[in-house]
Amino acid sequence: MPIIDFLAPHFAFLGDPTAWAALVTLVVMEVVLGIDNLIFISILTNKLPPEHQSRARRLGISAALVMRLVLLATISFIVQLTTPVFTLFDHGFSWRDIILIAGGLFLVWKATTEIHHSMDPAHGDGAQNAASGTLQLTLGAAIFQILLLDLVFSVDSIITAVGMTDEIVIMYIAVIAAVTVMLLAADPLAKFIAANPTIVMLALGFLLMIGMTLIADGMGYHVPKGYIYAAMGFSALVEGLNMLARHRRSGGGH
Repeated sequence: MPIIDFLAPHFAFLGDPTAWAALVTLVVMEVVLGIDNLIFISILTNKLPPEHQSRARRLGISAALVMRLVLLATISFIVQLTTPVFTLFDHGFSWRDIILIAGGLFLVWKATTEIHHSMDPAHGDGAQNAASGTLQLTLGAAIFQILLLDLVFSVDSIITAVGMTDEIVIMYIAVIAAVTVMLLAADPLAKFIAANPTIVMLALGFLLMIGMTLIADGMGYHVPKGYIYAAMGFSALVEGLNMLARHRRSGGGH
């Protein structure tokens, strides 16, 4: 009975339709924001030896879940990250801005490096590139990079969530639901990307765009997320049509 009395106030929102609407919205938002993370995780872990790829995805996403839950527990501190700490070019930079800029620069560097490895003739063909990348990346390094980028997305999504609801339990449920979806989708997405080389280049283009968006946001130029995901969706649709056309041509040849 004491446990029920302790939990009851935290779940009082179950009878509030507004709270349910906030929960659904937050879950959808977390899942959509997780697409960025999944693309990065898929490209990164596909460079590991095959026997470590699935394990790295599970460990990276699980560790990211723990980190997000810990960040939610310090939500009062996270909210204070929006307070400007210095001013440059008439723009007040907060710790959130600095984190977003650093994360954006990391994404741009990572995507540019991967594109260079794919396109530079000095590195040989695609198979040799993949082998070279596998030797260069370790399991620990992959998980570290996954956590590094997830920290950037976590801070941004938590600050956004605070503006949508005051119920910490709703935020916890939304994060757990979104990470569960990521765990289920990680392996199929990574296999799909690995099986379609043109998708890899498209995904790297997405990472470049997301990185530049993070940098712009940190500099005070907010780009609505709807524009970003609309561009990604349109590009994915065009590539899907190209894949369908290639498949039909190859089928016709037989």
